[in-house]
Amino acid sequence: MDFTSFLGIISGLALIVTAIVIGSSDFTIFVNVPGIMIVVGGTVAATLVTFQFRDTMAAIRAAFIIFVQDKQNPQMMIATMLQLTKLARREGLIALSRVEADSPFLKRALNMASDASDEAYIRNTLQADIDSLKMRHYVVQDVFKKMGAYAPAFGMLGTLIGLIQMLSKLDDPETIGPAMAVALLTTFYGSILSTVVFLPIAGKLKARTLLEIQTLEIIRDGTVSLLGSNNYLAVYERLSSYVPAHQRRPPGLGENLDE
Repeated sequence: MDFTSFLGIISGLALIVTAIVIGSSDFTIFVNVPGIMIVVGGTVAATLVTFQFRDTMAAIRAAFIIFVQDKQNPQMMIATMLQLTKLARREGLIALSRVEADSPFLKRALNMASDASDEAYIRNTLQADIDSLKMRHYVVQDVFKKMGAYAPAFGMLGTLIGLIQMLSKLDDPETIGPAMAVALLTTFYGSILSTVVFLPIAGKLKARTLLEIQTLEIIRDGTVSLLGSNNYLAVYERLSSYVPAHQRRPPGLGENLDE
């Protein structure tokens, strides 16, 4: 589980709630059901108009995944590809077809390599898969980016509605203060949802996408390297370029992985 994502959102909301409680003896003044309906309902409605329902649901599932799934480790994939290099050199490319892989992308790459497919064909096929993943993930990220833009907009819309209702009762000065507070609450709701929930999730999804793409590119280049050369150190030097120099592990670490 990625506790940092969960902790970030929870701590942000907790700090805001704590600040409200410290500065106000009556927490209920920050609760306005019509305002919540305008902001939440309006944001959901605008999002469904902008995106297909399946894309919206995919975004919700992706947001859940970033909390329950650990991020990928490119170093471990490099070590895996190095171990596969040793296997291919010792038993031949056909042995790659017998390797069990949790990643469908890696399994597909190994099957093509074991069939002795053309290097350009393997590279282009795997790159097409990577490009397709980029597009799918871009849509998911865009859902939350748009929600991050819609929420403050509907918050302002709710504020305008509240101001109109307030101005219609100017003959009663005692109602102006409470009415103004209620009018501003929708802007508050929209800002909270945008800055604490939607935009951070979009940013987290983008970071996860970049990490996943990096891992897939390691698989792509590692597979192509298996066809061109089974030299362990040559494959290591090629794949290690995907990680910063200070994070690179000695190539010998790949020798201890189970085949």
